Amino acid sequence: MAEKVAKVGVKKRAGYLYFVDRSGDVSRVEMARGGRKKGRKRQEKVAKAGVKKAKGFLYFIDKSGDVSRAKMARGGHRRKKKKAKKKAKKRRPARRKRRR
Repeated sequence: MAEKVAKVGVKKRAGYLYFVDRSGDVSRVEMARGGRKKGRKRQEKVAKAGVKKAKGFLYFIDKSGDVSRAKMARGGHRRKKKKAKKKAKKRRPARRKRRR
């Protein structure tokens, strides 16, 4: 579950990706869509939050426009060991009907 780190109240606009940048502030960049040329778009700072990022957490902008964080999943789910398959018996081919 996520926990709120800073109340910012950013209003999101369609067509932009909002994120917490390296300095801990909220920034946005135009989303890459079908016709856009390759290359980096310039990011612009939307709000100052000054969040100190801790290792092992994912920081994001929640629905209400505040900075939240969630613990990152590490290691995933361990798979069960596969059981050894039994060898299938060799089947004899079906008997053909004899023509008279």
